[in-house]
Amino acid sequence: MEILVAYFSPTGTTAKVARTIADEVKGDLFEIKPAKPYTAADLKWTNPLARCNREKMLKKEVPCAERIVNFSDYNAIFIGFPIWYYQEPNVIDTFVKAYDWTGKDIFLFATSGGSDIKKVTASLQPRMKGEILSARLLNKPGDITPWLDTLAL
Repeated sequence: MEILVAYFSPTGTTAKVARTIADEVKGDLFEIKPAKPYTAADLKWTNPLARCNREKMLKKEVPCAERIVNFSDYNAIFIGFPIWYYQEPNVIDTFVKAYDWTGKDIFLFATSGGSDIKKVTASLQPRMKGEILSARLLNKPGDITPWLDTLAL
């Protein structure tokens, strides 16, 4: 089974989780990056005019900087990201739209200071022809291995 761990991590928190998952499942790692990188000011969610807030509220598409050329080679795909306003960041929506998910086993993971992942699954599933088999909030390093142990990989 070929496994991909794709992640968006503007502050590095989700990247640490993604690297641990990729190591444990022996998967390839791919960083989802917006075409225009975020600055610290862009991510200051307490500022209503910050880029992250404007994108989310205005439902703006956020183009990805790169594509996965051999996407069809992967059977199982982990997608990781921070949760913004109880949902995935818009760059994740752009990433999902860019590929054919038919027949893929999909696993979502997220980091968050207070939101859960339930709304994310409901938001993404209709846009994917693959099946989201599991979705987990992974804020503590000790949460990763027990979750992976429950998956049929």
